[in-house]
Amino acid sequence: INAEYMGHRKKMSLSPNVAWAQRKDKVYLTVEVSDARNPEIKLTPEGQVTLKADSNGKTYELVLNLLHPINVEESKWNVGGRNIQFNIKKAESGPHWERLVKETTKQSHIKCDWNRWVDEDEEDSVEDKFGQDWDMNAMGGMGGMGGMGGMMGGMGGMGGMDFSQFGAGGEGDDSDDEPLPDLEDDADTEKMAEEKTA
Repeated sequence: INAEYMGHRKKMSLSPNVAWAQRKDKVYLTVEVSDARNPEIKLTPEGQVTLKADSNGKTYELVLNLLHPINVEESKWNVGGRNIQFNIKKAESGPHWERLVKETTKQSHIKCDWNRWVDEDEEDSVEDKFGQDWDMNAMGGMGGMGGMGGMMGGMGGMGGMDFSQFGAGGEGDDSDDEPLPDLEDDADTEKMAEEKTA
């Protein structure tokens, strides 16, 4: 392999995976770049998100052309040890976007963040604190787990469920509570093994 080819390969950037979710007024992005060094992040009102960061000897670059405009001043991000998270304010609150980016072709590096996803009609009943405890455009440390309240709130539908219907946690006899039989004696086991080989 020639040196020119190897030099070109070192300069090539990788596209990180992105998980996204949204609310009527926000878009949440989680960019999978661990231990990001020298992050360069830029948001434009037209909805372009650009990111360049080094991680473990590799360079990652991302350019997303979001479907609609955003409010850059009220958007924020946090560079953590495992990823880079964005809490992007939509320019206009309203119905959920039908997709994240303008491009209509399949973007293999973009997927839904099901841990943060909430259906549009259930959105008002979910407490959402994702990114509220970050410093504005902080460039270090996680600063807490701001998204946990929203994640747990989004898991509704379990209240008042009677788990005894499923044989777990209910009262009454359970066949699993019976004592186990004693294990066979080692001498009996050896004798059975000899009979099988004979």
